[in-house]
Amino acid sequence: MEVDGGAVESQPRKFSLPVDSENKSTKFNIFSVAAPHMRAFHLSWISFCACFISSFAAAPLLPVIRDNLNLTDTDIGNAGIASVSGAVFARIMMGSACDLVGPRLASATLILVTSPAVYLTSIASSPASFFLARFFTGFSLATFVSTQFWMSSMFSATVVGTANGVAGGWGNMGGGATQLIMPYVFAIIEHMGATKFTAWRIAFFIPALFQTLSAFAVLILGEDTPNGNFRRLQKSGDKAKDKFSKVIYHGATNYRGWILALTYGYCFGVELTIDNIIANYFYDRFHLNLHTAGIVAASFGLANLFSRPYGGILSDVMARRYGMRGRLWALWVVQTLGGVLCVILGLVGSLGVSIAVMMVFSVFVQAACGLTFGVVPFVSRRSLGVISGMTGGGGNVGSVLTQLIFFRGSRYTKERGISLMGVMIIACTIPLLFIYFPQWGGMVCGPSSSKIASEEDYYLSEWSPEEKAKGHHLLSLKFAHNSRTERGKTHNSTAAADHAIADPPHV
Repeated sequence: MEVDGGAVESQPRKFSLPVDSENKSTKFNIFSVAAPHMRAFHLSWISFCACFISSFAAAPLLPVIRDNLNLTDTDIGNAGIASVSGAVFARIMMGSACDLVGPRLASATLILVTSPAVYLTSIASSPASFFLARFFTGFSLATFVSTQFWMSSMFSATVVGTANGVAGGWGNMGGGATQLIMPYVFAIIEHMGATKFTAWRIAFFIPALFQTLSAFAVLILGEDTPNGNFRRLQKSGDKAKDKFSKVIYHGATNYRGWILALTYGYCFGVELTIDNIIANYFYDRFHLNLHTAGIVAASFGLANLFSRPYGGILSDVMARRYGMRGRLWALWVVQTLGGVLCVILGLVGSLGVSIAVMMVFSVFVQAACGLTFGVVPFVSRRSLGVISGMTGGGGNVGSVLTQLIFFRGSRYTKERGISLMGVMIIACTIPLLFIYFPQWGGMVCGPSSSKIASEEDYYLSEWSPEEKAKGHHLLSLKFAHNSRTERGKTHNSTAAADHAIADPPHV
């Protein structure tokens, strides 16, 4: 199904926001809904938020659902793992789909395919059916990849961290919103006369409908790029139709993507884990009622309103002064501090102190997510979707492993599991030291003095001589020029001189 959200025009298109040579916006105006840049932003975060609400709608209602379906602690742990494990493969495939058909069609298709699982949760009658419903609903979390790909396609290097951070953060906010929404929806339905075992089932129609409507909005109103949709651009010859094997190869062989996947496994993966366990944790450990536990748990996810966006903003701010090295250092510091706070959260035994530590911890772990995707857009131009998918999938893998090791069954108490999870965060952030870009450097070393250490050589190395002869590399050439800002303030004068001597490359 193809519904065109924008046409490829013969005349240069006029935009409401200033753009670079790729027509990517160089400003991020959160109060604008102008097409295509800011409209894509709002469509992406709203649709991703809808998927997050659906995926975690069961978490705040678990005390009721477990009584209705006779769930054991192991069943609950398995269902929590199911809700995030399905998206591991889906996120990797979503990255490839974005590279090949565009984020708009890839995102809307996945949302529509997974929405029936949300509706079907209402008829779950056994632990196995509840497990399956959460598993297939969790596939929708792969829309995170299309969200980040979309923002990287719409916004220039100077603001891409901010755009990715805000879109991802506001989408992730659904994990907190559902902790508030579902208990109140449940209470309203119960007040209208339904029994509690019927009320929780009816409540699932609310997130299911929201998710379905968001898919149609993306499909009808969105555009893949500032220049139009992938299909039109490929038909007109303005965008080469890439090969699946080449896209996968250049993504999978870039070691930086694997390190970021590991790192993301212990910031976003931890966030997913907390979304699954925190309401039940406060309900059982501090004997709170369902509504109060939901409110406390919601405060963790709702911090995404500002914490992940500030991570993206911090990434851009550090890059303006220190370049890519600043982005990497900021990510390492913030995520390591998040690990320390996670260890402390599991050690404190007071309700008030636990809530306070949880709130500060949420800011750091979610900001680290935003900082991660301040780096991701620069790892590869040709395989941006694959790198985004690998990183996003790493988040789900981290959550699955963490829940399997620390929160499944009764091997560890939840508070002990939380502290051990903090140790894992600290350990899995260390490999950031090994990420190195020849043209920009890494955390420990500066840029290479070799003559091949340039943005153009780095990004054009993904294209063969035959592909370059056909002009397939020209979009990468533009991106290379626009990414010179990653040299940092100390190299700004050199970059400015280069810009004055030679105009940006044109296609």
